[in-house]
Amino acid sequence: MNRIQTILLLLNLTVVSFAKDKRPNILFIYTDDQSTRTVSCYDEAFDFVKTPNIDALAKSGVRFSRAYIGSWCMPSRATMLTGHHQHGVDSMRMEGKYPGSAYDPQKCPFWPSVFRKHGYVTAQIGKWHTGVDGGFGRDWDHQIIWNRPKYVKNSPNYYHDQLTEFNGGKAQLVKGYTTDNYTNWAIEFISGKGRDKNKPWYLWLCYGAVHGPFTPADRHKGDYEAAKVPVPKDVYPPRTGKPKYVQKMEHWEPAGPSHIRPGLQITKGEPVEKKVRELGPVGMKDIPGRPLRQWIKQYHEGVLAIDEGVGRVLKALKDSGQDEDTLIVFTSDQGFAWGQHGFKSKVAPYHATVGAPLIIRPPLAKSKKTAGRVVKEPVSGVDLPPTFFSQAGLPLPWEMHGEDLSPLLENPKAQRKSPAMLVHTGKIYGSATANIPPTDDPKLYHGPGIPWYVMVAEGRFKYIRNLIEGEMEELYDLDKDPQELTNLALNPRHSKRLAAYRTKAIEELRRTEAPFANAMPKPSTLK
Repeated sequence: MNRIQTILLLLNLTVVSFAKDKRPNILFIYTDDQSTRTVSCYDEAFDFVKTPNIDALAKSGVRFSRAYIGSWCMPSRATMLTGHHQHGVDSMRMEGKYPGSAYDPQKCPFWPSVFRKHGYVTAQIGKWHTGVDGGFGRDWDHQIIWNRPKYVKNSPNYYHDQLTEFNGGKAQLVKGYTTDNYTNWAIEFISGKGRDKNKPWYLWLCYGAVHGPFTPADRHKGDYEAAKVPVPKDVYPPRTGKPKYVQKMEHWEPAGPSHIRPGLQITKGEPVEKKVRELGPVGMKDIPGRPLRQWIKQYHEGVLAIDEGVGRVLKALKDSGQDEDTLIVFTSDQGFAWGQHGFKSKVAPYHATVGAPLIIRPPLAKSKKTAGRVVKEPVSGVDLPPTFFSQAGLPLPWEMHGEDLSPLLENPKAQRKSPAMLVHTGKIYGSATANIPPTDDPKLYHGPGIPWYVMVAEGRFKYIRNLIEGEMEELYDLDKDPQELTNLALNPRHSKRLAAYRTKAIEELRRTEAPFANAMPKPSTLK
């Protein structure tokens, strides 16, 4: 090789190296139990909700109106780390006292380790809820976590006094409001602490809010006190066209005279009946008699610190000159119902219980073309890891269940290869899901009596099949019936569509190698 050829080769290698260095950073903001109703840019958000910083992110990016990230905390995070539905996450298991859990990293590798091998600095800050092994030094270069499965006695401390591990070290008790702590640590990382500034980075920022006990920051308590909260249409049973387990959801009841407690002000001459009506639905077994509207206000006040955190993190990106080169994704592990279909929780296969906000803003240099777009096509959590690999220009290290969302960023009406699917198999993972528990087995249920199910959404329709022998299927028109009150599976006029979506669900289960795909109980609606 002569001198000129050598110089050209070195120049070429320099260009390639420079191109690698310019791969986008990825900021993945992940909240807990946050419904789309809590984000003011969403159509279903309550009128009183104000989230200006998250809204600004949506204005500069792409908002997904129907995102089903997961059914509850642990499997949602397992999906984010593997790109697999719950039935494909092998060796993951609940172990010991809840939320104790474990996995074998050889059988269940997490993809951030692959990013590390390809020159990314990987970081995770906040809540960890996927096995006692946090993966520092294997999956993460920089990690500050509240490891719930590892410190069981500390696991209720979502908002204060958390045992926190810094880069795999001995846990330290950290004071302060956790949403603010996580934001501060994220800003430090973005500003350069704990990383090589010459490398692109991936940061998974996991807020614990607004998980129960739904505690707002002191500065936000009472901010929504004057808000008027609508009562869900089917907060009380019966609920026409819903499965048996939904009919049993009675966490809320109409207020009566017994709910007027000492200290509740009643104007002189004011009828007791009027005060009772103002209370609206009341319930919750842990604090019985507290009005539903008060729970909703408290829950939404907890979002205000998240919105402030998003604003502060985005400012740190801009101030550090990294905004142009950073892909930002904002979502939650799942939604949370407050009275819809009688629920006070997540897990169940309805938009009210699991529908999560999802906003993707490409690197600012590319976002001008996509700013303000809205995608109505349903997507699911398994789609996010393939999207990260695509945006980073890296090949998938193994076959993942989802598909790259990049085409939808360019064209909101782009066609997906497969429908969006969400599979709930309780606390059971991987090959252990081969045997569907019988109806009387507690392993079939998680949360407030919610059974295993498969949910498939494509276009304007959503299909649900509960894995209980003789239970009805469900089919909803998400355009005409966004609250999912009318089950079209019971309407003979929709029998062909029902059969088509039933087939789609089975095909998708087989494609993703669900161990139970060929042994599902027969529903009552399958004639």
